[in-house]
Amino acid sequence: MKSIQNKSHHDVIISGAGPVGLLLACELALAKCSVLILEKAEDPHSPLKQVPFGIRGLSAPTIEALYRRGLLQELELHKRLKNPHQNAGQGSRRQVGHFAGIPFHEGDIDTSQWTHRLPSSTATSLLSEMQELETVLSRRAETLGVEIKRGMAVSDFHQVSDGITVQAADETFEGQWLVGCDGSRSVVRKAGGFEFAGTEPEFTGYTAKVDIADPSMLKPGRNATATGMYLQSQPGYLAIQDFDGGAYHSAEKPITREHVQEVLRRISNTDVIINALDIATTWTDRARQATTYRNGRILLAGDAAHIHAPLGGQGLNLGLGDAMNLGWKLAATIKSSAPEGLLDSYQTERHPIGAQVLDWSRAQVAIMRPDPYARALQAIVRDLMSTRDGATYFAGRVWGIHTHYDLGGGHALAGHSVPNFEFEDGTRIGALMHDGRGMLLDFGGNAALKSLANGFDDQIKYVSGYAKQQCSLSAALIRPDGIVAWACDNDPDGSEVEKAAARWWRAQSR
Repeated sequence: MKSIQNKSHHDVIISGAGPVGLLLACELALAKCSVLILEKAEDPHSPLKQVPFGIRGLSAPTIEALYRRGLLQELELHKRLKNPHQNAGQGSRRQVGHFAGIPFHEGDIDTSQWTHRLPSSTATSLLSEMQELETVLSRRAETLGVEIKRGMAVSDFHQVSDGITVQAADETFEGQWLVGCDGSRSVVRKAGGFEFAGTEPEFTGYTAKVDIADPSMLKPGRNATATGMYLQSQPGYLAIQDFDGGAYHSAEKPITREHVQEVLRRISNTDVIINALDIATTWTDRARQATTYRNGRILLAGDAAHIHAPLGGQGLNLGLGDAMNLGWKLAATIKSSAPEGLLDSYQTERHPIGAQVLDWSRAQVAIMRPDPYARALQAIVRDLMSTRDGATYFAGRVWGIHTHYDLGGGHALAGHSVPNFEFEDGTRIGALMHDGRGMLLDFGGNAALKSLANGFDDQIKYVSGYAKQQCSLSAALIRPDGIVAWACDNDPDGSEVEKAAARWWRAQSR
């Protein structure tokens, strides 16, 4: 029998050192929580995390989150990388995104409809890769004191009323909370008794790097055919969708050169010859979501909580949104400064967002099927996307501009990402949020608000001044994740802010 070595106690143990687990660890450590990450893989590097397979499109909420923590400036790849998944186009006809492979173009988007996106706002989308994100987030996490143990797959855990014990390899670790950020086949989700409900796949997807005898036999870009779809982002780099009900992926068969060639020939309707298969992986459009994101002291985030087809790059952004939402709430719970029910609002706010993304993915699959019904839907959607309102709607969904939480009415900005207000001295709101604290923003220099802010014990900081564009606001209460919890167009008294703050931060007993 192997010996078990007991380790020191941590506030939070995270299973999985992907971008979601790492960002969550950074948020917790920023709030002075002790965090341990246990990662199954010994080596964080993989060709599948690098361009072109590892390429990921970051949407507006993710870009804002990285900017607000001072991490956006550390991403370099987008400055030199041309998106290999898009046909370039020129000027107003430049393709800037797609829905089910149907492009929308820059010139068709009416950004004036997004009234709270100011000239000082961050980009709506940019490119990165998994390896770059993990490198940047790992460096930040370690700087903040997060302990990362690699080659340590979580195998079992046991929770009691005041903590949790986790076993990985031959060691045990103790903590107050366990968060599963360990991907679509999450051990934490399975062992934690979470129901994972959803729909079965329509296709097997292939991602492969191959040596093609004559790459010119395949059209560049994304190509829908009578039997499926293939994308050649650059010669030899392929993504294929074979509508086999996900059978090949589910069977977990070896991915051979002969098999990829057979599938590619059938989908592309060519006699293309593959000389060699360098690397390949399969995936599906299976869409499932945990019915609850919490079971006692166990929580789920990212692909552990929801899976779907990677069409349009929604999955990574959805997971990083989970991390931003959960981080400050779990930290406040650990520090005993959270009002009752704050941690439960993670489920209330994020589960509907996840459900929307799963349906968005299902809708894309429905009109990508190689049948007459889907082609009829494709034609209608294509027409809609060529209109100004249609392109603006699809861009807003793909880029996450429409993402918001239902905080129970009130101001139009409540539940939305705070605009990146720029003060007269050039300082912007996003740059004031690096410390992860909430903010009471006062454009009117209200003495009552300043006095109230002094009673928050440094949990919420007071920021006053005049902005170049104020969106008619007088004051706003901003959560640590950058979401507007309360806003007012008139000169408010302190009681309004006090009530708003009590709902999401201050302990009820105070």
